[in-house]
Amino acid sequence: MHVILLQKVANLGNVGDRVKVRSGYGRNFLLPQGKATLATPENVARFEARRAELERVAREHLESAGERAAALKDFKLTIPAKAGTEGKLFGSIGTADVAEACSKAGFKIERSEVRLPNGPLRTLGDHVVNLHLHADVDVPLAVSIVAEE
Repeated sequence: MHVILLQKVANLGNVGDRVKVRSGYGRNFLLPQGKATLATPENVARFEARRAELERVAREHLESAGERAAALKDFKLTIPAKAGTEGKLFGSIGTADVAEACSKAGFKIERSEVRLPNGPLRTLGDHVVNLHLHADVDVPLAVSIVAEE
């Protein structure tokens, strides 16, 4: 299946690239999320007419992600959680918990932007979480989990 990318997609291409993808990936992920369109002659002509607008939107998304990354650069998130005497949490801290704590701290972070490289956080202490704000912008975020009293 040949598609034209309407957004930058990691490990695939930039805006306007014509790529060949497996039909399931295109049909189930790229097309429903508006990241690509089929590479038919009509869609190619329609894309060329909108190319400047799509590139401007992509540039604006990259700039806003860069601004958010600069704001989060020196931020350290502290999350209180119930824990046992040995420092193990009752439960775990996941992506939704990190996103919610960032929102309470005044930073607009979506759950889908939080990446936990080693899975959910299950112990007290300092951890590093990656925030994937854009296909080109990743920010490490220091997270400190403290015992709730």
